[in-house]
Amino acid sequence: MIAGEPKLARYIMIGGFLGAGKTTAVGQLGRHLTQRGLRVGLISNDQSTGLVDTAILRSQGFDVEEIAGGCFCCRFNSLVDAANKLSAQSRPDVFIAEPVGSCTDLVATVSYPLRRIYGSQFSIAPLSVLVDPVRCARILGLTSGRSFSEKVVYVYRKQLEEAKIIVVNKCDTVAQPLRDRLVESLRASYPQSEVLCCSARMGDGLNDWFTKLESAEQEREVPTMALDYEEYAEGEALLGWLNCTVRLTSDALFDGNKFLLSLADELRQELNSDNSEIAHLKMTLDSSNDVGSLSVVSLVGAESEPDLRESLMDKTNSGELIINLRAEADPEKLRSIVEATLDRCVRAHQGVSMMLEHLEHFRPKKPEPTHRVVVSS
Repeated sequence: MIAGEPKLARYIMIGGFLGAGKTTAVGQLGRHLTQRGLRVGLISNDQSTGLVDTAILRSQGFDVEEIAGGCFCCRFNSLVDAANKLSAQSRPDVFIAEPVGSCTDLVATVSYPLRRIYGSQFSIAPLSVLVDPVRCARILGLTSGRSFSEKVVYVYRKQLEEAKIIVVNKCDTVAQPLRDRLVESLRASYPQSEVLCCSARMGDGLNDWFTKLESAEQEREVPTMALDYEEYAEGEALLGWLNCTVRLTSDALFDGNKFLLSLADELRQELNSDNSEIAHLKMTLDSSNDVGSLSVVSLVGAESEPDLRESLMDKTNSGELIINLRAEADPEKLRSIVEATLDRCVRAHQGVSMMLEHLEHFRPKKPEPTHRVVVSS
């Protein structure tokens, strides 16, 4: 797609478990391609509506379509519709798709069907799967600490198994010896994959990966990965999902960055004391005062510290708060914890009041792909 005629739209899918840093990487790739003079369209994906990821990417000036209510594999036709809508709006040269972080089997249910059905429209990049090094090291048994139950780990490992490129993201957050051990372990466990290291947030180590995404092609229907859909569904269903939108208002200006960090830390403490492992907590506060960008807080794991990824430049007196929480916990418990913690945080900030505009909490349904191309060995 990048060079030559006829010009096919490039389809790039960046997978990885919840909290791996996919949205940051998507933003970096989008900017890289835009600087090269290419038009870029982004497609975000979630089991529900009200995505922090969509808000972040739109705030960065990208054209974004959001597919809600299921993963790409189960909403394949919606994925194609989203690409067509973006094409009608801005005619992108490249589509970057970020699937749900608890999904796997993307090659058989998305990449292969795209090539077979819409091969005249798209060239397909090899599937990349990002990993958070701290979480991955625990799952591979290199370090100790809280992790997920075996059925959730089954989904995590299957994501790695189908990847053509495994990207150890956030490499700046771990010491070199552990990073080297992790790369060695990934290469030994998943020899079919190329293993790269980068820090999407810092912009380090991205060029080699981006070059492969621009030029390499998804392999021509290699044997389909073996996957037990019952175990996959059970693992995904152990994760509680909560999306929440809240309108905050205040008689006086308040520090939105401090509010988000406080809320994230209290949620972390509550879930930690409940022995519920956080897959990912993401929150944004979009000020109504036009005080610069978004305030964005991310938290990966109940034993981690909240990370202020982007910040408002000044205080505000109103804004829209979006909470996306994924944890190995009962969804009803997540709802109770979020509502109680929100109430405490609002009361702790004098003058601030809130109005709950939207709240959904559930477990993902069993995946039922629209298409699944099975290639025998």
